Amino acid sequence: MGLDSAVGVHWGMASDGQTVYAATSSFFRMPTDPKDTQRSALDPKTGGGLTALRIADGTKVWYAPPIVCSEGAPVGCSPVQSAAVTGIPGVVFSGSYDGHIRGYSAENGKVLWDFDTVREFRAVDGVKARGGSLDGPGAVVVNGMVFVNSGYSRGIPGNVLLAFAP
Repeated sequence: MGLDSAVGVHWGMASDGQTVYAATSSFFRMPTDPKDTQRSALDPKTGGGLTALRIADGTKVWYAPPIVCSEGAPVGCSPVQSAAVTGIPGVVFSGSYDGHIRGYSAENGKVLWDFDTVREFRAVDGVKARGGSLDGPGAVVVNGMVFVNSGYSRGIPGNVLLAFAP
């Protein structure tokens, strides 16, 4: 049985007018049961990455390789970065199936900030919530606050909206 895969930019890029920033999905599914072709899991060591390209001529400015899942990571963990990218002056935010939201330097691609959302939270209304994979929408930044939706049923499930103050 072969591996199922998909490569590309899934939910969107960001630009500062000079540079375009694109996260890569590049996922590979591994069968979890050879007798059940409908069940599979993402490879926890393959996929992802963030690339900055100069708009004027398409040359690569930098590439930030994916950060692979650690040993003992939850089922569904993957370094795939298919969530939309968000850019603000100096920082590019990229979410990953591993549940991390990372802020990268727009200048050189170095990780400036990393927050693991895969854990339990107590919501403002007192209800328990849980973070998971980041996929689909990117971070939203308003008046210095960064908002991130965490949890994706096809990766690591969750149900939390996180808000980070400056």
